Amino acid sequence: MKKNYQISLIKFVTIFLTTVFLAACSQETIKFNNVDITGSKAFGKDFSLIDHHGQKKQLADFNGRLVVMFFGYTQCPDVCPTTMTEMQGVMDLLGKDADRVQVVFVTVDPDRDTQELLSQYVPSFDKRFLGLRPENNAALEKVTKDFKVFYSKVSGKTPSTYTIDHTAGSYVFDTKGQLRLFLKHQQGPKPIAEDLAKLLK
Repeated sequence: MKKNYQISLIKFVTIFLTTVFLAACSQETIKFNNVDITGSKAFGKDFSLIDHHGQKKQLADFNGRLVVMFFGYTQCPDVCPTTMTEMQGVMDLLGKDADRVQVVFVTVDPDRDTQELLSQYVPSFDKRFLGLRPENNAALEKVTKDFKVFYSKVSGKTPSTYTIDHTAGSYVFDTKGQLRLFLKHQQGPKPIAEDLAKLLK
């Protein structure tokens, strides 16, 4: 009886330790170069925007791919072209895995950034990049509020030559549509490519 009890105890301890070990492995956190916002409830989980082909797009349309989401505008003199060029470099570093990444450029200036203009500007960095625009001001307010993106018009010499101050940084959704990272601006392609490669594994 005592021997059977000892055997049962050993089996229980073995199973328990194995379970704890496996749980620890499954919960092992990935170390990223950028800001890990996995599980955050503070940011938008989805969007509904019009792409530069005139098609409505939501997050579910990109299932199976990482989505890198950047907010900007085509007449931006510095942050936007720098970010887009940086992402162009990221795609080069990822090689064949780049086809599993969808970069989306969301304009905060839909008054000037027409569908036609976005279709020329965004793919000029990489033909796979997609320009998205809100249907109206209410949609712009919603998506920027959902993603806590700041933007503010700065008057120019004429009413049409204004600039826009806006958040510099990008969001990354994983292949299952879960928000995972906030990418810092102007860090170079390498650390971003390393983080995306980890999410693609």
